[in-house]
Amino acid sequence: MNGNARSCLYDERQLDVVLDGMARRLTGLLGGNADIVLVGVLRRGVPLASRLAERLDKLGVRSAWRLDLEVKRYGDDLALLYPETRLTERQVPAGVALAEKTVVVVDDVLYRGHSLLRVVQFLAARGAGLIRSVVLVDRGVSLLPIHADVTGIRLDVAPGSIIEVHVPPYEADFCVELVQPGRQE
Repeated sequence: MNGNARSCLYDERQLDVVLDGMARRLTGLLGGNADIVLVGVLRRGVPLASRLAERLDKLGVRSAWRLDLEVKRYGDDLALLYPETRLTERQVPAGVALAEKTVVVVDDVLYRGHSLLRVVQFLAARGAGLIRSVVLVDRGVSLLPIHADVTGIRLDVAPGSIIEVHVPPYEADFCVELVQPGRQE
């Protein structure tokens, strides 16, 4: 019987150091702009955005408000679930406009680039002044000319392998795992 081999690549202690570095790099990109809108991409981009917001606050950068977006294209097994990327906005405060705001998009993994492209299109259509993107893990295999402005970790893994980011409250531990389908541990 085939199983999945799982390896913990980064634990919570290591990821805390990574997030600290990401916050410092993002602060440099923002150029002193303290009026940002922080956008978490559901699911795991939302709690990552909260963790990043805490670090940015300590560095003197506060988000004016938060926006959480749900984008569906790929499932955890990376099989195509939807023929088109779908996006749903959640928790948008009434009367808040993105015009001339600096918007920071936070997601867990940049894989093929479809989700990040869709989010950027959505935000640009709503008049965002400047859009920056932050991802915890970049797989380095984007099919589109999409990149993150701030990347915590770049992981070049074999085709067929899966990078899983575990973030509370969705999982018990904050970690990054490599899953190799069909391999025994």
